[in-house]
Amino acid sequence: MTLADAQELDAGQELSRLVSGGYPDSRGRFGPYGGRFVPETLVPAITRLEAGAREALNNAEFQATLAAELRDFVGRPTPLTQAHRLSEAWGIELWLKREDVAHTGAHKINNAIGQALLAKRLGAKRVIAETGAGQHGVATAAACARLGLSCVVYMGAVDVKRQAPNVDRMKRLGATVVAVTHGDATLRAAIDEALRDWVSDPVSTYYLLGSAVGPHPYPWLVRELQAVIGEEARAQFAERTGGLPDAVVACVGGGSNAIGLFHPFLGDESVSIYGVEAGGIGMGLGEHAATIVHGTPGVLHGCYTLLLQDRHGQVQETQSVSAGLDYSAVGPEHAFLHSIGRVNYRAASDEEALSALDELCALEGILPAIETSHALAGAKQVGQENPGARVLVGLSGRGDKDMPTLIARAGGAP
Repeated sequence: MTLADAQELDAGQELSRLVSGGYPDSRGRFGPYGGRFVPETLVPAITRLEAGAREALNNAEFQATLAAELRDFVGRPTPLTQAHRLSEAWGIELWLKREDVAHTGAHKINNAIGQALLAKRLGAKRVIAETGAGQHGVATAAACARLGLSCVVYMGAVDVKRQAPNVDRMKRLGATVVAVTHGDATLRAAIDEALRDWVSDPVSTYYLLGSAVGPHPYPWLVRELQAVIGEEARAQFAERTGGLPDAVVACVGGGSNAIGLFHPFLGDESVSIYGVEAGGIGMGLGEHAATIVHGTPGVLHGCYTLLLQDRHGQVQETQSVSAGLDYSAVGPEHAFLHSIGRVNYRAASDEEALSALDELCALEGILPAIETSHALAGAKQVGQENPGARVLVGLSGRGDKDMPTLIARAGGAP
C-alpha cells in the first residue's frame, strides 16, 4: 500500500479493524506503515518470532505465567493517582497512571518480562537489547536475571554518560553494557549495533526490542505487552469517576508507553488522544526529535514509518534533553494513527518539559522522568485549550535516573 492508497482509505473502517482485531495486515502494516525490511539472514528468525509470539499470546498457560510475573515481580496493577494541587494550578482534573512505581521504575518492564518469557519459550540462550534512557536496559537486565538468561545491552556513548545511574544498575543486575561510539552515539546507534549482533547469531540470540518500532512483529508485540497500561487505566478511571477521561496524553519517542496507553481508548470516540514528542531547542532539523510533527516517510530499522531525514533521505541526528525521546523515527502504528487523525501529535520543548517536571515535584511530591515530563507539558497545553477537562497522563517513568542531567542544568556538578 502506497501513501496515495492510504489517502483513499476509509479512516473509520481502518480504525475499526485495528480496534477489533488489533493485528496489522498480512504484511505487518498499519495502513501504509510498518512491514519488514530486514537482511535475508534475519528472515527465518523474524518468521519464527512472529509464529512463536502469536502462539504464546494465545496460549492460556503463557498468559497465566505472564500475569503472575506482572503481579508478583512487576507490581501490577499500578495505581491511578489524582493530582489535586497540580489540577488546581492548571485548571483541569489531572489523573496520573503511575508506571513510575512499577519494578525498575518505568513501563519498560511490562514488555521486558513478556519478551524474556517468550525468548525462553523459543529456546534462546542469550538476550540482546538496546536502550536510550536506560530504563529498557534495566528492565531487560532484571527480567533476564529473573529468568536465568544471559543479557547484553547496547547503549549510545552519549547516553552512557548522561544516564550513569542506569548503567550501574544494569551491570549490577548482571548485564554486559556495550557503549556504542559510532553514528550519533545515542539510541539510533544502539539499535544499529543490536541489529548487527542479531544478524551474526539469529538462532540462539533473541533481540528484545524495547519500543514499538522495528520490523514486524515487534510493533504489534510490544503494543500487546504494553496495552496492560491502558486496560488498567481505563478500568480504574471508570471505577473512580464513573466515566472516561476527556483526554489521554503520553510522551512519544519510539512510542511504546504511548501506544500501550492509547490502544484501549482508540474505540472511545468521546476521548481525545494526544502524543507529545520532544521539541528540543527549535524547529530546525537537528534541533528536536519531533518525528511525527516534522518527519517524512522512509525506512529505518526494518520498517516504513515517519522519520527525520534531509531531502536526500539521510537520517538526521536529533536534539533533546531527554535520552529516551531522541529517536529519529517513530513506531508505525503511531504514524498510522496520525495519518487517519485519531491521535493528535504535538511537541513540547526542553524548557516546557523541565518546567512541568518542576511543577509536579513541587506540587505533588512526584519526580517524573524527563521523558514523562513532555507528556505533562502536553497535558498543560491541553488544559489551556480545554479548561476543566478530565485529563489522564501516562506517567511512564520516574526521574531518579535523570538527576545528573537535572543537577548539571541547575549549575551543579554533573
